Amino acid sequence: MKETLAVQRKRVRAILRCLEKAYPNAACALKFLTPWELLVATVLSAQCTDKLVNQVTPDLFKKYSNVRAFAAADPGEVEKMVRSTGFYRNKTKNILGAAQAVLERFRGKVPARMEDLITIPGVGRKTANVILGNAFGIPGIPVDTHMIRINRLLRLTRHTDPVKIEVDLMELVPKKDWTLYAHLIIHHGRARCLARRPDCWHCEIRRLCSSAGKPLAKRCGKKRKLGQS
Repeated sequence: MKETLAVQRKRVRAILRCLEKAYPNAACALKFLTPWELLVATVLSAQCTDKLVNQVTPDLFKKYSNVRAFAAADPGEVEKMVRSTGFYRNKTKNILGAAQAVLERFRGKVPARMEDLITIPGVGRKTANVILGNAFGIPGIPVDTHMIRINRLLRLTRHTDPVKIEVDLMELVPKKDWTLYAHLIIHHGRARCLARRPDCWHCEIRRLCSSAGKPLAKRCGKKRKLGQS
């Protein structure tokens, strides 16, 4: 039987309590000092681990200390510095384009509004929500692969589109907890509910997840051939 909105909201609050207890220090894994540094780090984190991004950004931010320095940077030099994060040409193009946009349209300061952020090159709703929640303290729900996978397993959304999932979760998660919820789910996805080998037996929210313990094929809603990894 399909849960009512009220029941789903109650379950989400229980999930929050369990995960807060399990991961009391869950926070943004990207290292930054300013909203601009977080923007750059988040762009670099696409298809790359936060750990690797954190290895690249110290030297990058030392050489290019502010938005103006990035706007005047030589693309080839930046590409060399961010090459290990993958898709380095496109990421460099977006970062330098973002620097020029922030400098020219927002007086060198990263804006604190969703409608402004998503006009900046390389910044979609996910990146904007990361910036809003972690640099400005404005609640936002960034939807990455962990958020897509785990919220579908929790039956809190049936969608695969990040924007539609964000809208679903905005209805279920208390607004003040939007950023925290994303941190907790992402941390859970890295620590316990791994995509290929979820540890359902020890899962802190097992009793709140109807997918717990089910074979991966059934979790994903598709058949797998014998021997397929």
